[in-house]
Amino acid sequence: MLSSPTPAGRLTIGKLAELAEVSANAVRFYEREGLMHVPAKTTSGYRLYEPDAVDRLRFIKNAQHCGFTLSEIQALLQLRDQASSCCNDVRAKVIEKKLELEARIKAMKAMSKALDQLIADCSNGDRPTDDCSILAALSGPAAEEQPR
Repeated sequence: MLSSPTPAGRLTIGKLAELAEVSANAVRFYEREGLMHVPAKTTSGYRLYEPDAVDRLRFIKNAQHCGFTLSEIQALLQLRDQASSCCNDVRAKVIEKKLELEARIKAMKAMSKALDQLIADCSNGDRPTDDCSILAALSGPAAEEQPR
């Protein structure tokens, strides 16, 4: 199917999605979430995007890959779009995210260690469930968090 040329290099939603390697539904979702600008529709009902929309979508995808939430991406985009922002503003957001991720990793390692202990404590897997050491441990008082 041949596509008709768009005015001044603007992109249809399908072409934008293809170039940014996302679905058209993802573009619409990001518009609803306020991450993408919603372009005016042509008289024939098509949305035509500026070429820089590809870069914005790639930014969103890459930020998600780094663990940023949509609201955090919104804040990064605002910093990017504000002339008064500087690299240190962005760097502070990235450091904050890194610290948050490190805390989550530490918590997940503690959970993994607790699961390892439950597995190790269950030496006889043939016992009935009412005598299961794992179920008993999970039903007992909560384990205190280890001091740092």
